[in-house]
Amino acid sequence: MPSSIGTALRVTVFGQSHSQAVGCVIEGLPSGHGIDARRLAAFMARRAPGHASWSTPRKEADAIRILSGLNPDGRTCGAPLALIIENTNTRSSDYSMLRDVPRPSHADWTAQVKWHGEQDFAGGGHFSGRLTAPLCAAGGIALQLLEGHGVRIAAHILEIAGISDQGFAALGSSRQASALATQMDMLSDGRAFPVLDQDAGAHMREAIDAAHAQADSVGGCIECVVTGLPAGIGSPMFDGIESTLARAIFGIPAVKGLEFGMGFGVAKLRGSQDNDPYEIVDGKVRPAKNYAGGNLGGITTGAPLLFRMAVKPTSSIGQEQRSVDLTTQREVPLRVKGRHDPCIVPRAVPVAEAVAALAVLDSWLAWPPDPPTDARFD
Repeated sequence: MPSSIGTALRVTVFGQSHSQAVGCVIEGLPSGHGIDARRLAAFMARRAPGHASWSTPRKEADAIRILSGLNPDGRTCGAPLALIIENTNTRSSDYSMLRDVPRPSHADWTAQVKWHGEQDFAGGGHFSGRLTAPLCAAGGIALQLLEGHGVRIAAHILEIAGISDQGFAALGSSRQASALATQMDMLSDGRAFPVLDQDAGAHMREAIDAAHAQADSVGGCIECVVTGLPAGIGSPMFDGIESTLARAIFGIPAVKGLEFGMGFGVAKLRGSQDNDPYEIVDGKVRPAKNYAGGNLGGITTGAPLLFRMAVKPTSSIGQEQRSVDLTTQREVPLRVKGRHDPCIVPRAVPVAEAVAALAVLDSWLAWPPDPPTDARFD
């Protein structure tokens, strides 16, 4: 069951939803970088379950225990960094029926086909969103390293149940940088429901509550932006910054779509509308606008790197659904038990930031020898 991403920076995630712990091993971290444990804990708290009406009632502290990879002063030593997060509030009995009756649109059935009943089905096993906890921990560390080089990453809820937030000011000219920075500052206050327009956020929460009251769920979209990246990071084709991000993002449970810059909107434009002209800003070449979303040919342009990801409604819902009994080979009704988010979008926002940080840092560290002096990651 491969569970690794990255080349120069490689992250391997391990554990299951109801195992004693989940965790990860990070290889390739540059040495000599301090890790702020308090900031990392605050970042993890944004993803942690059980703290809001739109979240599962399962409460986990998500406390990180680093086992290796740091010197006594808290700085990276160059060795693989290993960490674990204990699972302390599991109720495996809620999932006993899933051995025979798979949940619609969940991985229960495909896991059964692949591992013939030997898979861990409690809480979704290795397919659970619980595995995004160590992914967030690894990404939170990468975020701190990137911030030391002037790179900022922020994400917000762009849409839930058809209700939209305002978008990042990242598609226009570089002269919008101050507006984008202001938006990113707004989101840095640790708000539990990360939107830019609080009125839109209130309507989103009402939609989540309405679905929850009907034993249903809703999905949505997350928008993420990376600023401060130098031009030139990435490679053509399969190792491009888009490809690296896409592989990691589609490892997040429930992500079903991804677009960069104008995304699918470019299909409605002419080339004269879509093309990003060039200009000189502070002595450097920059795109005059940013419909490409900060990368061309898989290589960063120096403009904000912008992507959006679509998150499906939570598949575990309380309504009765049609399924099959794998033992008797008969169609049967299923009403899912357990504790589940009526909408996972809010808790997936820090996961988007974490995955973006891992992909960007991996691509930066993989830069060929002797990059420009202002683009070295020392």
